[in-house]
Amino acid sequence: MTPTLRPATADDAPAIRRIYAPFVEESAVSFETRPPTATEVGTRIATTTERHPWLVCTDGDVIGYAYATSHREREAYRWSIDVSVYVDPAYHRRGIARALYGALFALAGEQGFLNAYAGISLPNPASTAFHESMGFEPVGTYHDVGHKDGEWHDVRWYERALAERPTDPDPPTPYPALDAATVERAVGTGASLLEG
Repeated sequence: MTPTLRPATADDAPAIRRIYAPFVEESAVSFETRPPTATEVGTRIATTTERHPWLVCTDGDVIGYAYATSHREREAYRWSIDVSVYVDPAYHRRGIARALYGALFALAGEQGFLNAYAGISLPNPASTAFHESMGFEPVGTYHDVGHKDGEWHDVRWYERALAERPTDPDPPTPYPALDAATVERAVGTGASLLEG
C-alpha cells in the first residue's frame, strides 16, 4: 500500500502517541519526561489546528506526523513557526518525513508564514542531516539547556525561509480559514514526494 498524507484529527491521537512515546521514554530527542496520554495528544491536535497545520502519513495506520506551532507568542513573531516531524522507526528512510515536511511547508506558505525553525537536541546526526537536506541552516546552539536521563543536552536551532519577506506582510491566515482545495493542493505537494 502506498502511504498517503492528510490533515490530522483527534481520532489519530492514539497512533500519534504510540509513535511519540518511545522518543520521550528512550531518548533525549524530546525534552518531555512523561509521554502524553492519547487524550492529551488529542487536545494538542485540537489546539494546534486552531491556527497551524498538523498532518499525518498513513499506511493503514498512522506511521508519521508533522506539525507547526507558533515560534514565540509576541505578535511580531507571528510570521514564524516551529516545526516537528516524527516517523515510526519501522518506516524510517522511506521519504515519509520529507513528504510530511513538504506538505507542511506548502500549507504554511499558503497561510503566509515566512520562516520555519526546528530545534534538535544533540547529538542527533540523523535529524541534523535530514533538516539540512530540507534546506534548514544552523543559527545557534543553546548549550546544556536541557537535563534528561542524568545528562545535560545542547539544542541546536535551525531556520528555513518559506518565502520572500515582504516589507509590509499581511498577517498569516489561520489554518481553518484555508479552503479545502488549497489544503488538498498543498498536501498533494508532499504526497508527490512519496511517489518518487
